[in-house]
Amino acid sequence: MSSRRQTPGLDPKPVLELIASIETDLQRLKDMLACKAEQFDPANPHNKTCDGKLTADGVECCYRMFDEGKSRYSVAQSMKISFAAATHRFNAWRKAGGEKRQKTLLG
Repeated sequence: MSSRRQTPGLDPKPVLELIASIETDLQRLKDMLACKAEQFDPANPHNKTCDGKLTADGVECCYRMFDEGKSRYSVAQSMKISFAAATHRFNAWRKAGGEKRQKTLLG
């Protein structure tokens, strides 16, 4: 006689599929956490809203480019924003502490 009891009428297949799905999701999370520092991409469409304004990720991307010593012109070209917008972000970056500012995670 087996020590495992099965509830009458319970089909184990969907439960086992759910467990496998959860295990897959957990492995994906482990892999994400194990990745090296996230690279930013100025051309990522998530950097701008549908009306052309920068999202929080877009602002952080600008700031990281300034951290690397990129010029306002270079940031404007890479992010496809105006030079005036890049200048505004540059001044905000300096006000936030420049290279010593607290970096945020990109989403």
